[in-house]
Order: sequence, then structure tokens, then C-alpha cells
Amino acid sequence: MGIDLAEWKWKTKALYVEKTGKGLCCTLCPNLCLITEDYHGACHSRVLYNNWIYAINYGNPCSQSVDPIEKKPLYHFLPGSSAFSFATAGCNLKCRNCQNDQISQVSPFDVQHYDLSPEQIVAAALKSNCQSIAYTYTEPTTYFEFMLATARLARKQGLKNIFISNGYINKEPLQELMPFLDAANIDLKCHSNTTYQRLCEGRLQPVLNTIKALRNEYVWLEITNLLIPGITDDLEMITRLCDWLYQADMQTTPLHLSRFYPAHQLQHVGPTPLETMQQAYEIAIFAGIQHVYLGNVPQGNFSNTYCPQCKGILVERRGYAVRIHNFLDGRCGSCGEEVAGVWS
Repeated sequence: MGIDLAEWKWKTKALYVEKTGKGLCCTLCPNLCLITEDYHGACHSRVLYNNWIYAINYGNPCSQSVDPIEKKPLYHFLPGSSAFSFATAGCNLKCRNCQNDQISQVSPFDVQHYDLSPEQIVAAALKSNCQSIAYTYTEPTTYFEFMLATARLARKQGLKNIFISNGYINKEPLQELMPFLDAANIDLKCHSNTTYQRLCEGRLQPVLNTIKALRNEYVWLEITNLLIPGITDDLEMITRLCDWLYQADMQTTPLHLSRFYPAHQLQHVGPTPLETMQQAYEIAIFAGIQHVYLGNVPQGNFSNTYCPQCKGILVERRGYAVRIHNFLDGRCGSCGEEVAGVWS
């Protein structure tokens, strides 16, 4: 390893550790990694130290930025506002299409980072006139202790907390986190367990469980589904995903269908055809999903929010620029229809 853990200041005792007959198990996510001197877990962020598991990503974000909320993407949550966004190195999935693999597929030991405590992050968010803090870029579940401490402080200071996640987290830690969450975007990669295993070495059901839990606890929720040619762009699979959302009473939950571009281990796969994006959009609308958006599509008006009743434009988006049309307190100014979201 080449790192003196006694000198590594950015560590804290890990939460959600279970003693087993084979050693100490991290129970934070469904991977249930046994942490040993030679294995730091699938996320690269847990080490064995002083006979316990320690998280080595506490207070050392590798990325930070002030982002428009639309970049997360969140379209029905405080449109036009800014989110102080940060991440530490590591992820608990191994997505072949990852666009941030330089920081997600490595250890916190291996990247340059900032020295920022939860208190400093909250102060920076307030100084930047942000309304929220977004735990994003990599997988925030892997820096759970850091995120939880920051979210608690942020709530006390009137800031919103946003969870941008793959949803691969166990029930108990999610239950501890949710009282401090205001919004989430979950990357639902597909509606096939086989494809989940092939694409990212994960499982589908834990992600569905997370989505339902967030919905049941009234955390504002939006879903992203990336359409990768030959992997997740199967129209029958997209239909199953949309039908599941509808049957789970999430027809008003915004669905972001995102166009794939070559990345990481899928450099040989071309961008998603625009025809496929259009077909997926029509499938989602036909399934009863009220708010469907197309991401990474350069033409058309697929980023605007329309009234589900009279179809009038309510929120116009050009890139990350936002303009509100005839829309006040979450109701359409033309027909009075209430539109699901957190608007102020």
C-alpha cells in the first residue's frame, strides 16, 4: 500500500461494520465486502486499521464545484438554483461506461484532493450562495460518513441535501441518511439483473429497493436511465422499466433518458442513435410517465417542462439557462394544474 495509516489524517471509523467468522464485513452496501489487510473493498475506500474498518475518504474531496441544479440532473427541484457539489474517490460499482473513472475507480490514496471538513464545505456552499449541497460525481455511498456529517450540518444551516447516486446502498444506512435528504437522482441503469451484472457487477433489486424507499419517505426523486447501444437500449427493457415506475406510483417522477457517448471500457461503442432516443421517449410517454426528458440530445425541446394537463410550457431550458413561463407556486398559470416538484 505504501501509505502510513497512522499518518493519514482523512480517516474515520466506518459505520455499518459486522463481525463475522471470516473477519470484519462492511455492510454499507450490497457488496458486503470482507475487509482484510490486502483488500480495501470494491469501493477502494475501506481499510483494516486498529482491528476495525476505517473509511479513508473523510474530509478529502477530490472534486468540488458550484453547479447548476439542472446538471445533476434535477429538473423539478429548485430550477435555476446552484448546488455546491463534491465527491471523494471511489465507487461501489464497476460500470464499464463510467465517465468519471479517473476518480471513481481508484483509491483516495491515489488522487489529489482538497482538505475540507464538513464545516468548511457548508461554509463554502453558503459563501457561494448555493441553496443546496450535492453529493455527486462518484458514488456518495462510498463516502457515507463524510456525507452524513455534512448533511446534518447543512440542514442546520438551511441548506438542502441532494443525493446523486447509483442507489446501491443497504436499507439501514439509507434509513439513517434519508431524514437529511431533500432530493435524489438515482441512476437506474436498466430493468434487467443480467444486464446489471454484465455492465457494472451489481444487482438490480437493491436499486429498486432504494428508489421505493426514497419515494416512500417523500424525498424528491428523479430517475436517470442511460441508453447504451447493444446493452441498455433494448426497447422491451425500456418498456419494463417504465411500466415498473408507473406501477410503483411514480408516474409523476421525472425520467431522464440520457444519450450515451463512448467512455471508459466502451470506447468502441458509438453514441446512441437519435431514433432510439425518440423511440424510448415515446415508450415512456405511452407508459404514463408524465415528465420525460432526453439528455445529451442537441436538438428538439426535450429539456423543457410542460404542463401535464394543458401542455403549455412552464420551464424552458437552453443548456443550463432556465426561464420560467406562467408558472407560480407549482401550478400552471393557464389551467391551474399542480405539477409535482419542489419549486421554491
